[in-house]
Amino acid sequence: MSFEYFIGRRYLKSKQKHGFISFITVLSMAGVTVGVMALIIVIAVMSGAESYFKSKILGVEPHIIVRRHGGPLDEYRQVIERIENAVDVRSVAPFVDTQAMLRSSRGISGTVLRGLDPDYAGSEIMGINRQALKETLTSGIDAGGQARVPGIILGRNLADTLGVSEGESLYLISPRGMMSPVGHMPSMKRFRVTGVFTSGFYEYDASLAYIHLNAAQDLLRIGDAVTGIGIKIPDIYRADIVADELAGKLAYPFWTVDWMKLNRNFFAALKLEKVAMFVILTLIILVAAFNIASTLIMMVLSKTRDIAILKTMGAPDRSIRRIFVFKGMIIGTIGTLLGTVLGTGGSVLLKYYKFIELPGDVYYFTSLPVQLEIFDILAIVAAALVICFLATLYPAHKAARLNPVEALRYG
Repeated sequence: MSFEYFIGRRYLKSKQKHGFISFITVLSMAGVTVGVMALIIVIAVMSGAESYFKSKILGVEPHIIVRRHGGPLDEYRQVIERIENAVDVRSVAPFVDTQAMLRSSRGISGTVLRGLDPDYAGSEIMGINRQALKETLTSGIDAGGQARVPGIILGRNLADTLGVSEGESLYLISPRGMMSPVGHMPSMKRFRVTGVFTSGFYEYDASLAYIHLNAAQDLLRIGDAVTGIGIKIPDIYRADIVADELAGKLAYPFWTVDWMKLNRNFFAALKLEKVAMFVILTLIILVAAFNIASTLIMMVLSKTRDIAILKTMGAPDRSIRRIFVFKGMIIGTIGTLLGTVLGTGGSVLLKYYKFIELPGDVYYFTSLPVQLEIFDILAIVAAALVICFLATLYPAHKAARLNPVEALRYG
């Protein structure tokens, strides 16, 4: 061990002439600990929220959507074969989506209507189990294939707005109607509520409704066509690459969009909040770093004669500088390690024991979602150590520039 680190360690352990300096040292260490701990817990919660929203959105939306410029896809079965031959997919499902109005005896609400084919392989891509779709959406069709009252599946909040439950009827009003002697008349059709789903995402639960693909085609009067094809792939983070590759192979008039582009603004807002919280909570560590700098400055003043003696014995400026940098970094490192342990432990406890409960009618989740990511922890630790290191530079520089003659004369 070099003499700089030996002296720095002795300064850290020795009793100070002024107990106030030792008290500020403890406060500095505690400040770094609290700052690092708060950063780890908050960033873990925000990462958990991002992961939660991502899972809920991808539980309803496909990873990639293929559409056709200028109208519906008439030849969608051939397009599906081309998709399956072109890229590695987990499932493919045609769908029809449109906007409509739902009216019951107790209320009226707008809805995003999606028509699905329960018999088509991969129809679970839209977030509802394939068997559940088959049992509910086909319940309005008799054994001979003749349509009775078709079924509709509503989001939980949408069903509450309309005041309906399973087994009750409502009317679906589509703006695509027909011309009559009195002008354009919207089409209206009766449906029976055969299921209610909860996605865990309010926007979907409050606006989304599923019907059979055939019923949606009849409602829009598009024949045997669909408005889009949903695709799920093995790696969701390659969706943009696969979508571009697929668009190149299908060529015009087909175009693709992936889930990242569809929800770009939402996830950009989450990322911005995460960065903002990182910057705000880093200020706690910054305040602790000022305390470290104050501690070192007061120590330089109290150790003036010691520094002068070391310099007269031949210690170079860089050695004096290292002594005080080492002392400050020990304070910062201990505080950072304690904060990392406490922050990681607190995040694990929040994740598995659910101490904090949130009202489900106000927030998206009933308990804080927590997801620890090693990159976030390393970034926080690195930021804390860098801030503590920068706080030591000025006091160490002042100690190194001390004139030993003046120090011994007036010290």
